[in-house]
Amino acid sequence: MEVLIVEDDASIANLIKMSLADVGYECTCAFDGAAGADYIENKSFDLIILDIMLPEIDGYELLEYVKPIGTPVIFLTAKSGVNDRIKGLKLGADDYIVKPFQIGELLARVEALLRRCHKGNGRLAFLDVEIDLNSRTVSKGGKPVELTVKEFNLLVELVRNKNIALYRDKLYEKVWGEPYMGNTRTLDSHIQRLRRKLQWEDHIKTVFRIGYRLEDGK
Repeated sequence: MEVLIVEDDASIANLIKMSLADVGYECTCAFDGAAGADYIENKSFDLIILDIMLPEIDGYELLEYVKPIGTPVIFLTAKSGVNDRIKGLKLGADDYIVKPFQIGELLARVEALLRRCHKGNGRLAFLDVEIDLNSRTVSKGGKPVELTVKEFNLLVELVRNKNIALYRDKLYEKVWGEPYMGNTRTLDSHIQRLRRKLQWEDHIKTVFRIGYRLEDGK
């Protein structure tokens, strides 16, 4: 999957690029609208992540370059007003994310949009572990790993938010789909089993008084 990131803040562009590359996407960065237009005219992409407030050619105008070729577009912008969202979506953007944003949410939105457009590869990867979101299977070093439904969902959340400290209550509510009542035993026991099955004792870290963080150890 080829993704074009048009973002004038190099630190944000590089964060997105590294995060998408970690889960198997090939990314190209353009740091102004003119460079973005050149890429769009000369290369084919599966998805474009587009800022609105860009030098030379803004995101609204750049969207006009994209419409004829039908490439899905996610606006990623600091313009947070309701009218801004409405304008962006009416002009043809497929999704609209407001800065500041969580990288895990962006990855999930990318996957969801590509699935809707029948372009998603439905896969995540971290270290030697590969996750097939469509078949809900996991392999480590090419060998299958048997996970329960909740263990699989928990793994997906950790990988999508790698290197980010996840609060216990939010993680529980996301995976179990019910309010967190303060009992950590269920979540903690699932984390322990996941560590053991994947041999990730050194990668799933406990964050004191917060929850858990998946680290690559680099």
